[in-house]
Amino acid sequence: MRENDKCLVAGAMLFVAFLSGCAAPSGVTSVSAGGAGRREYHVSPKGDDSNDGSQSKTLKTISAAALKAQPGDVITVHEGVYRERITPPRGGEADSRRIIYQAATGEKVEIKGSEIVKGWARVGNDTWKVTLANDFFKGFNPYSDLIHGDWFNSHRREHHSGAVYLNGTWLTEAPGQDDVMKPAGENPLWYGKVDTNSTTIWAQFKSVNPNEQLVEINARRAVFYPDKPGINYLTIRGFTMRHAATQWAPPTAEQIGLIGTHWSRGWIIEDNVISHSLCVGVALGKYGDEFDNKSADTAEGYVLTIERALKNGWSKDNIGHHIVRNNDISYCEQAGVVGSLGAVFSTITGNTIHEIHMRRMFGGAEMAGIKIHGAIDVEISRNHIFRTVMGIWLDWMAQGTRVTRNLLHDNDHQDIFVEVDHGPFMVDNNILLSGMGLLDMSRGGAYAHNLFAGSTRIQSDGRKTPFLKAHSTEVAGLHNCPSGDSRFYNNLFAGGSGLGVYDGAKLPVFMGGNIFLRGAKPCKSEGAPLVKPDFDAGVKLVEKAGGAYFDVTLDAAWATEQVRKLVTTELLGRAKIPDLPFERPDGTPLNIDTDYFGFPRKLDNPFPGPFESPASGKQTLKLWPVVDKGIAGVR
Repeated sequence: MRENDKCLVAGAMLFVAFLSGCAAPSGVTSVSAGGAGRREYHVSPKGDDSNDGSQSKTLKTISAAALKAQPGDVITVHEGVYRERITPPRGGEADSRRIIYQAATGEKVEIKGSEIVKGWARVGNDTWKVTLANDFFKGFNPYSDLIHGDWFNSHRREHHSGAVYLNGTWLTEAPGQDDVMKPAGENPLWYGKVDTNSTTIWAQFKSVNPNEQLVEINARRAVFYPDKPGINYLTIRGFTMRHAATQWAPPTAEQIGLIGTHWSRGWIIEDNVISHSLCVGVALGKYGDEFDNKSADTAEGYVLTIERALKNGWSKDNIGHHIVRNNDISYCEQAGVVGSLGAVFSTITGNTIHEIHMRRMFGGAEMAGIKIHGAIDVEISRNHIFRTVMGIWLDWMAQGTRVTRNLLHDNDHQDIFVEVDHGPFMVDNNILLSGMGLLDMSRGGAYAHNLFAGSTRIQSDGRKTPFLKAHSTEVAGLHNCPSGDSRFYNNLFAGGSGLGVYDGAKLPVFMGGNIFLRGAKPCKSEGAPLVKPDFDAGVKLVEKAGGAYFDVTLDAAWATEQVRKLVTTELLGRAKIPDLPFERPDGTPLNIDTDYFGFPRKLDNPFPGPFESPASGKQTLKLWPVVDKGIAGVR
């Protein structure tokens, strides 16, 4: 039973107490906790949009059901492929009166922003072409839509939001028509040209006839995205959603993803497969206005964006509080999850995020598995993030943020990047295995019980960025960001640079209980570090059927060679600039008293790193999927 789905069925009437987004039994109309009637609409490929949406008279499109659904209603979609953009016209009224969009239990439901294209004619070598009337695209043509925006780097060529897919794999846009006329190489190409009446697409199909294969092309900006802000309390569950012609999503413009919340509150996006978006998979971000993409060259561009957002309802009452959990997000060329200001007070947990910005067709300043501006009281937990350009990027106003129990590896630049934040924010019980574990361009961060296999880097920044009142979007002031005011307790450095880089920090740093292996260096600020230069932990991650497994060698004697303190709100003190404690979003004290697996930690002398009370010697641990094994769980 889901945390937000608690159904009580009683008596012959199958009375359903609709507490928090529960789907009624198939075909049953129930009564919500508030007393109003609730309806379940059914959708199937064999339906008709003139039907009433009952189980025996299903609708044909999800969009038709969306027009009918009212707060408290459920839309159940049955197996099939739906080629449409869902633009929900309304949301729910509260967490207990949300509108639910769900795939029928045990049925595969695909929603695609693409259309199948036949009629390809061979023009030479491996190249085929097709010409389509422009009205095929119904007002939005991705092949004339240039990707652009603040901090976008085109690498001196044009990129469009269109795409061509052969049997589910996307081809690469060619710089020019001459390139696509050559024999196909390792990465087949496509090229498009739009004139007044028609769109012509050339594509390389090596050794296959595209008319005998599944060839699809992008036809829609998004798959699930409202066309106006304030569509609150929606649940989107259990779908496979692919193929979106998304535009570049900087923090200073409207952020449209394959699926996106559009400046709303209280969405639950769970148990979906989300893939092949030209820019962004899941967008929790900003609304659009006349200032979109006009701030990259101004010193105070994002500060002014924040000021306008405050006037446009950016507050704890109106925005954020989303849950993004247990999704598989991949093949997005900007970010798996992005959110400028709109992700506040949200939870991003249990997701697998991979193959993000791997084609390197264009660049910019917004690429990561998870990229959040303004991660106020955001929890990022138990995610598996790998083969991305960068794992987690917290940019501006990470305050009250907690990054806990994540597994990150094989990320190109670094696993975690914190940029011009003033804290307090907490990073604990993570396993960071990429070449660089942390790029710290912030202050006010606390790092506890992490395993770092790669290097650490620090950097100061002279920009003046906001700090906030506690657990609020209200700006308390602006300050620059010299390095330091960081805390490292009870971490395991299995190699890399360690913490010696903090000897050059401009502000005081606070260290204790860390252990340094294979040449990793302690910071001079740590009074009695445990240094084992000849110890090789032999860290190795192996992905195989059933999950990700970790080989590591540990020594149980480390528990007695150094006495460590439990990491608590009291131990961490207060972040300097906001003068605020490290605490939970509800203002209660924070105690790092469980490990990566959820096992309780020893309160008097916790073990260093993410695993409490390990055995000595080489061991193999299943790191993903993460299952809570302890009683206390994550605090």
